[in-house]
Amino acid sequence: MPLRKEVPRVASCEICGKSKAFGHHVSHANNRVKRVFMPNIQRKRLTIGGRTRRLYICTRCLRTGNFR
Repeated sequence: MPLRKEVPRVASCEICGKSKAFGHHVSHANNRVKRVFMPNIQRKRLTIGGRTRRLYICTRCLRTGNFR
């Protein structure tokens, strides 16, 4: 029996919950093609409340310091 591949985890920020968004790529000729906007998620080691944790956090939360 072959091993099943694990489904990859959906990239989302553990602070604000931002995840992928859907939209259209619109060409100059106004042709519309479906596309996905992926958030810029980084894995960072942060100190929150005196404890060090590894979090998946978007760069907007990292820049503004929302995790404190």
